[in-house]
Amino acid sequence: MRRTRAEILSARRVGAYHSLTLVAPEVAERARPGQFVAVQMPEDRDYLLPRHFSIHQASRRGGWAGTLEFCFEPGGKGTTWLANARAHGFLDVTGPLGKGFAYPKRLTNCLLVAEGHGAASLYFLAQELLVREKRVDMVLGAGTMERVFKPIEGKRLSQTNAIMTEDGTLGDRGTVLDALPEMAARCGSEVIYAAGPAPMLEKVAAFCRERRIPAQVVVEERMACGVGLCHSCVVPVARKDGSGYDNLRACVDGPVFNPARVLWDRWMSDVPTMIPTPPEGLPVVRSWPG
Repeated sequence: MRRTRAEILSARRVGAYHSLTLVAPEVAERARPGQFVAVQMPEDRDYLLPRHFSIHQASRRGGWAGTLEFCFEPGGKGTTWLANARAHGFLDVTGPLGKGFAYPKRLTNCLLVAEGHGAASLYFLAQELLVREKRVDMVLGAGTMERVFKPIEGKRLSQTNAIMTEDGTLGDRGTVLDALPEMAARCGSEVIYAAGPAPMLEKVAAFCRERRIPAQVVVEERMACGVGLCHSCVVPVARKDGSGYDNLRACVDGPVFNPARVLWDRWMSDVPTMIPTPPEGLPVVRSWPG
């Protein structure tokens, strides 16, 4: 984990989202798919806490050429402030944070399933899997065409690709869960990786459990400190020996988890008593507030 003052190389729109690419070689060199970065906000009481974003891309070119990219949808004060950032400005960034995805050693056919901006971290994963000579297939979805994350990039990275929108404006009408069974069967999927809202991940977990397919998911959870001190991002996860469960912190024990061990009913029924619900539109790894 390193903190660095990073120059903004580019700032652009990506459909409904914003993308920032930073010159941050020390962070990029250590980054793995599924990890995230913390971006410091202005020294103002209106902002207070850093904001946390999944790493979308990391270019490891050595020296000062290393870059990393993260994407977000403006929702609260912090993400709105970031949406106004421009090239050649500077941001204080800490990372990489969290636990990333594990790569399969023997299994080869990997199906990546993402809803909305959840695809950001999975594209980074797809590149790493291809380097390891794994087969990559994808199911991408969102409510509308504008919210499907980089569909052309998804097609480039995958051997077989399905796109689903709830309003039918791109690909087929429906959700990623509608396409999952057929895609998994057609592609002979041996491992499933998923990113998106908790209700979608719970259904992916049930699908994988029923068919005995190993899986990993990156969860969306509220984060305040991002380094495990505040315990605002806990996820109930069953112990391997079956003796009970532990409340694991998404920021240090995740955000990547084995979905078969997440206690989905308990997690989604928990109502936070100290931290208010964040506004809509926050990135995959959610910080509080927006």
